[in-house]
Amino acid sequence: MSNVYKKLNKLGSGTFGEAWLVKQKDTDRKYALKEIRVSGMSERDRLQSLVEVEALARCKHVNIVRYKKAFVDRGFLCIIMEYGDHGDLKRKIQDANGKHFAQNTILDWFVQMCYALKYIHGLNIIHRDLKTQNIFLTGDNVLKIGDFGIAKILQDSMDKASTAIGTPYYLSPEICHRHLYGTKSDIWAAGCVLYELCCLVPPFDGPDFSLLVVNIIRGLYSPIPKMYGPLLKDLVDVLLQVQPEKRPSARQVLSVAALQPYVTAHAHRMSRTSYQSPDGRSEPEIDKENVGLSRAYALLVLTIV
Repeated sequence: MSNVYKKLNKLGSGTFGEAWLVKQKDTDRKYALKEIRVSGMSERDRLQSLVEVEALARCKHVNIVRYKKAFVDRGFLCIIMEYGDHGDLKRKIQDANGKHFAQNTILDWFVQMCYALKYIHGLNIIHRDLKTQNIFLTGDNVLKIGDFGIAKILQDSMDKASTAIGTPYYLSPEICHRHLYGTKSDIWAAGCVLYELCCLVPPFDGPDFSLLVVNIIRGLYSPIPKMYGPLLKDLVDVLLQVQPEKRPSARQVLSVAALQPYVTAHAHRMSRTSYQSPDGRSEPEIDKENVGLSRAYALLVLTIV
């Protein structure tokens, strides 16, 4: 690897490895390098890790961190990916120092996040660890979801995962119950992210893990600040429905009338790229599905203007 990329500085570290800012020597282009220790894995598991990463590399969307290459080097799975040069949403929240974001900023980021989820869910991929630390920004305020290290590619559209995995504050009720779960767990996490952008703290907390889980299962969270209008409140409420079947899909969220100015802005952003949705349709085409909608979602679509 050292023959191709030069490490510039460490971006972060975790239980399984480190993330670095690197420069490709022959082009001077900067990328993010994620190193995951796989030396203790079986050969089969190492190969499976590569297969999953390579499959994720087929994601080509303006709101998805682009994967360039994956390989094993000296006991580490190395993933070379696009670098979000303006940090992540967690850092944005920390840098805000208690000052709330403008509603338009939150909704712009939220719509971009929904487009990313719509795209990966269309590829039968669930992220499983969506959080503010895994959502990055570029210099022109384009939001990109990344860190698919524990994402799962569903074998068909009806499959559901069963492994309880992810960051505790963003765990969905179905994961806390150790039930099967699917893309609606990502929608719950998106609700947690949206809430955190409004309140600067996650919606669910507790003095210990057990009480955190109780609060999640009961769907107990404080209201968002009154400075925000009914649209944000209703979006948070519908995304954080305890029963997964009552949560909308990302596609359904993007059909909300009050979000159309942000959808249009995103369409202009998309028109400047070559990205397409996995089904070959342009992103602004909105599906009109209404199966399993909660009353809160129905009210959101019909009454928010």
